[in-house]
Amino acid sequence: MEVVRNEEKQRFEIALDDGSVAFADYRLLRGKIMFPHTVVPPAHEGQGLASKIARVSLDWAREQKLQVIPQCTFYMNYMKRHAETHDLLDPDFARVLGI
Repeated sequence: MEVVRNEEKQRFEIALDDGSVAFADYRLLRGKIMFPHTVVPPAHEGQGLASKIARVSLDWAREQKLQVIPQCTFYMNYMKRHAETHDLLDPDFARVLGI
């Protein structure tokens, strides 16, 4: 399952075999990317799809030299658990997350 960046819908997504889509919405700001919402269809929960989307989207943010604003609870928790992403955090959100 491949994660693709859908620029038109402003989200990173995985098209699933049953026609549904797992995705993380994003908003590009000046020098930053905000992740407000992540969705995994209930039938596909627990398969690591959200984590895969997070990894790919955060790698893309790093390549683009963007600071990350993780408004989505999933992204907040993911970034707290993965120290290798801490340098991407917007300084204000790093403080909010206690990093």
